[in-house]
Formats: sequence, C-alpha cells, structure tokens
Amino acid sequence: MTLVIMPGNVTIRLLERIWREELPVRLDPSCHPAIEVSARRIAEIAGGEAAVYGVNTGFGKLASVRIPAADVATLQRNLILSHCCGVGEPLDVGIVRLIMVLKLMSLGRGASGVRLEIIRLLEGMLSRGVIPVIPEKGSVGASGDLAPLAHMTAVMIGEGEAWHKGERHSGRRALERAGLEPVTLQAKEGLALINGTQVSTALALAGLFRAHRAARAAVITGALSTDAAMGSSAPFHPEIHALRGHSGQIDTAAALWKLLEGSEIRESHREGDERVQDPYCIRCQPQVDGACLDLLRQAARTLEIEANAVTDNPLVLSDGSVVSGGNFHAEPVALAADQIALAICEIGSIAQRRIALLVDPALSFGLPPFLTPRPGLNSGLMIAEVTSAALMSENRQLAHPASVDSTPTSANQEDHVSMACHGARRLLAMTENLFDIIGIEALTAAQGIDLRAPLKTSPELQKAHAAIRAVVPALGEDRFMASDLEAAIDLVRSGRLNASVSPGILPELRSEP
Repeated sequence: MTLVIMPGNVTIRLLERIWREELPVRLDPSCHPAIEVSARRIAEIAGGEAAVYGVNTGFGKLASVRIPAADVATLQRNLILSHCCGVGEPLDVGIVRLIMVLKLMSLGRGASGVRLEIIRLLEGMLSRGVIPVIPEKGSVGASGDLAPLAHMTAVMIGEGEAWHKGERHSGRRALERAGLEPVTLQAKEGLALINGTQVSTALALAGLFRAHRAARAAVITGALSTDAAMGSSAPFHPEIHALRGHSGQIDTAAALWKLLEGSEIRESHREGDERVQDPYCIRCQPQVDGACLDLLRQAARTLEIEANAVTDNPLVLSDGSVVSGGNFHAEPVALAADQIALAICEIGSIAQRRIALLVDPALSFGLPPFLTPRPGLNSGLMIAEVTSAALMSENRQLAHPASVDSTPTSANQEDHVSMACHGARRLLAMTENLFDIIGIEALTAAQGIDLRAPLKTSPELQKAHAAIRAVVPALGEDRFMASDLEAAIDLVRSGRLNASVSPGILPELRSEP
C-alpha cells in the first residue's frame, strides 16, 4: 500500500507509522502545481543577472563568489560531492527511509524551487527500496544536516552507496537495479536537498517513539513492582492528581490505578500494615513518570511541526521573491532531543530504584534477599540489579544537554550551531539502555509477585505477569542469567509487554498543545 501524504498535515501518529511500517510514500498530487511554480522561478533567476544565494553564487563563506549560468549544474554537483564527509556506521535503514520522507514533505510545500523530477525520484527510491547509505556522524545541526543529507543526495545523482533488497551497491548500480535513473541537478536543487533538518528530526522522532514505548512499559513494571513490594495504591487516587493538574501525572496515575485494581496482594495488607508511606520510587511514580510523559508530549509537538516544515535556504516566497533566512538551524530539534533525553534518564532512574527496593530485604517488606528462595547458596537477581545501576549511570552521563554545546564552523560564517543531530542520535543508545532497565524491572517484579503466592496480583497485572513468564520462567536455583535478561528486554523493546494489558489503559503520545 502506498501512503499519500499532504505536507503540513502529517501527524505524529502517521510519522510513527511511516517509521515502523516502512510504507511506500508519495506526495498528494495537489502539491505539484506549487512545486512547479517555485521551480520555474528558480530557473528564471538562474538565467538572469541578479545574484541570489545558492542559485548562482557559492555557498557559506563563498556566497560572494558569482557563478556563471553555464556552471550552475556543475555547482550543484560539486556541492553534493564536496559535502559527502560523513563518518561512522551507517544509519539504520528505517531511519534513512524516514529522512527521505521528511525531505519529500519539506520539498512538497513548494517553497524550495526543485523540479518534479526530484520529487518523483525520491518517491521511486522509497517505493522500490533504494535506501542511501548515510554515515551516522558529521552534522552540527546547522546549516542543516549537510553531510548526511549529501550522502542521501549523492545516490540520486548516481554517486555514493545505497542498499537495495538487502545488498549494498554503488548509488548508480542500486538505481539501475530498481529501474530508476539518476538526475542531473539544476539550480538550487542540490542545496535544497542537503539544507534542512531532516536527519536530526528523523533521529529525534525515532528516539521519541522508542522512549514512549519504554515509558508505557515502565507504567506496567512500576505497577507490578508496587504490588510485589506490597505498596499502597492510595497515592494513585485520581483526586490527588486532579488537584495538581498536570496531564501527564493525571494520565499516569489513572493507568496505575486501573492496573492495580482488584489485586489480592493489595487487599491483604490494607489492615495492619505499619508503614505509613511507601518510598518515593513507589509513591511518586505519577509525579515523576507523568512529568516525563509531559516532556515527551511537548517534544512530540515540536517534532511534528518540524517534520512538516520547510527548512532549506533560500526559500521561494508566495510573492515570487527568493529570500535567504535560517530555517535550517535545528535548535527546536536540539532542545526537543534534550527534553527526550531528560525524560529517558528519569524514567530509568526511578525504575532502577524500584529494582533496588525489591532485591533489598530491608525495604521489600518480607521478600527474601535478591528475590531468591535460597539466599546465600544462590545470588538470585543480585547482579541484575547491578547491571540496571550501570545502565542508569550511563544514561545520566548521556543526558547532558547537547544544545548548549555550540561551536563556530565554516570560517565563522556559521558561528552558532545546534548540535541537534548527535543530540538526537544519542537517544537511540539511551532508549536501548532504558529498555534494558525496564526489562530487568519486569524480571524482578514478576519474581516478587511469584513470591507473594498464593496471593494473586490484579487481573490486568496477571496478564502482564503471564507475558513475562511466557518468555522467562520463575527463578529458583541460580542459572545463566544473560538470556533471561535479553528475553525480558525484547518483550519490552518489541512492545509485546504493553500489548499484554487491556487497550486504553496506558498513556498515549499526543502532540496537541
């Protein structure tokens, strides 16, 4: 199925679908007239006498150098080849596809001055599986993601490398195998293709979607940990959170309240429990995870806007003028990525404290040390908790804001940059660590629930517990643990743990203001 998109109206939900399902995408044909009008305007300027940046001049610090009309095509080709300076491992194919879709959306607004041939080639590459090899490093997030987008564009002119049907080829060969032909770039087209925030935005979106999946799983494992520790559900009472008013907190508390409803374990200690209050990692889950959910939703709003934006330079305005600006500066993306990083770090931090609580007999209200039936002879989940602490610490280090670390580039012409690209790319590593932490919490919480038998947890949490036990059996005697951890982590990473509970319980990602 080919997905037809209208730039300016693509929602965060649709962006996630495009990323996860890797569907063929094309622009709504109603976009074509505006694209053609701006392309004709650029062609007029290229053949005229007036100097317009990027059309008939050099780039960056070389903007004062005038380029003759006969050399305009060579100028664009040279721009792409000279800017292919990326290093590191190739970006994931799914992320590169999202980059291409975002570029298609930006060009589809009709302000970039490219011909329909450019649009059709991008659409053809997406539908026929020609995916450029883009090295992961090299962008400072202004003037756009120049180096990585140059690697994308190189394939379009028959250079660089691309994947096709799982095999890596030269760009020209990949196009040939797919029945496509390279284009010869005309005035401004190379600049339009590499000047933009699409790489930073795609990476940030992938980080956001992964973080939200982990955040939802953390609500489930947090509820399981609460019951395993014989914690109280009273702090999740809806009125408490309505009195404060933060939507993320309200939604997280409501999910915890529903997940714990009907627990025999909870009912068993309503009377006679000498504890007045649970530790913060149990009691303050709505306040912490809810605040993180609010950050993710704010970032979703920013990234939804950016995904639909025109971010190259110069732009063809509605009156036909071509004006140089700075939409390529990815500061909004950088700040959104930093928000996501903080949320990832905090969700993992409070989850790790719940793991630590459950394995500590001084805090776990009657559970055996390290959740093993025979402590001493067995170490149980002792080192699983240590691993979670290592992951939590690594995420704290990675959470340092990238957006504050500007440095001048391009002979001081580009003297303030966003660092959005690697600020967003680090979210992939951070979310992997978070999946690991939540997977370990799933193991410890399920083990704690088992040790409360014959009392049962709630009906909803029984389903989550069963999903965990379907991939990892209860821990009796010590055994090789790494495979247990990986199975639990994959349950979280894949979304299967989230799918184990009833629809409508877990907080959704939305981008409304």
